[in-house]
Amino acid sequence: MKLNEAAEKKATDLIKSRQYVKDSDWSQAQPSTDEENDYLEKHGWDDYSQWHLSIHEDKSKETKGRFGFPYGDFRRVHHAGLIAAKQRAAQQGYDDVEKAADRLLALLDGQ
Repeated sequence: MKLNEAAEKKATDLIKSRQYVKDSDWSQAQPSTDEENDYLEKHGWDDYSQWHLSIHEDKSKETKGRFGFPYGDFRRVHHAGLIAAKQRAAQQGYDDVEKAADRLLALLDGQ
């Protein structure tokens, strides 16, 4: 597993352009399986991957299991999504993802 630097950049750009939600319930805001499938059909794997802070290189390239730690709803960054990513990354020992989520949270909190 490695940090998805393209996803961190996308999230940074979204935050700087004020495309975020500071107060949401991540369990409700996180895309459903149907929403993920719809997004994939319309946008493809490269765009889909940019909504996830990690890439599991041992997984097949065009599978959802390859990507982890979602942070947004395919339109905006969610503060709660970044918190969830940071907490899960810390629990699972993914330091690079935890630090990226922390950087993004600091940027978002400064907005």
